[in-house]
Amino acid sequence: MKNIAVIGAGTMGNGIAHSFAQNGFNVNIVDTREDVLDNALKTIQQNLERQVKKDLITAEIQSKTIALIQPFTSIEKAVQKANLVVEAVSEAPTLKQTIFQELDKHCPEACILATNTSSISITQIASYTQRPDKVIGMHFMNPVPVMKLVEIIKGYSTSEETYQSVYDWTKALDKVPVVVNDYPGFIANRILMPMINEAIISVFEGVAGVVEIDSIMKLGMAHPMGPLQLADFIGLDTCLSIMKVMYDGFKNPKYAPCPLLVNMVQAGKLGVKSGEGFYSYAKGIKEADVSQRFR
Repeated sequence: MKNIAVIGAGTMGNGIAHSFAQNGFNVNIVDTREDVLDNALKTIQQNLERQVKKDLITAEIQSKTIALIQPFTSIEKAVQKANLVVEAVSEAPTLKQTIFQELDKHCPEACILATNTSSISITQIASYTQRPDKVIGMHFMNPVPVMKLVEIIKGYSTSEETYQSVYDWTKALDKVPVVVNDYPGFIANRILMPMINEAIISVFEGVAGVVEIDSIMKLGMAHPMGPLQLADFIGLDTCLSIMKVMYDGFKNPKYAPCPLLVNMVQAGKLGVKSGEGFYSYAKGIKEADVSQRFR
């Protein structure tokens, strides 16, 4: 039970691949673009080097980890021997539908299909397959190699055997599995995203500025990062997608995304990934300054 396939080589995908490989799993990482795969492998190498410099791992572990990761541009070839597949693409239901239909077609019958979705219904995703009992949520936190939590989400038909296998795999990664049930936003984002949205509403209504809001939450609530800066790191487009999922799922106005959030996404101000959100990252992440728009 050591063969893992990770679908998607972005920030979350390469972090998930890194964590599995570092703990002795054979990992096939899949993306349609070779340049994305190349960048993923470079990122994993750099993160491993950082761990070596901090004496968190040895150079031998670094070498073994890289050797256990193989890149693929074809799902069919990557999943032929997979015991577990973890999908880690963007929060787009139509894209996930296409991927899970392909996974169901090409994966071994006993293979478990997990999704790293942060808000989309596991039951909905399972309905795209002929094995709903083997579909489950594995919501990793960013940065994956560092963060201990994995939010495990049971779909309506997820079997106890599937849950126990994923629970054990999570423990094998030296992470902490926490199980929740399948409702919009699960727990992590059901609590986090309304807080971020409320912080954006506070800016929108002129209650306080960006730095003031983030400072209050860092200094007064002991948050390591303020909600507006955190939104930039998550990606404002991702925040908007999650808020829409919760609003559509609950039909409760308290989950309606702030108009400012909508406008920023439409303007392409997505946070770190675009170079500007509530903060400007033109000088780099560590030198981030409040965006000119909010001064």
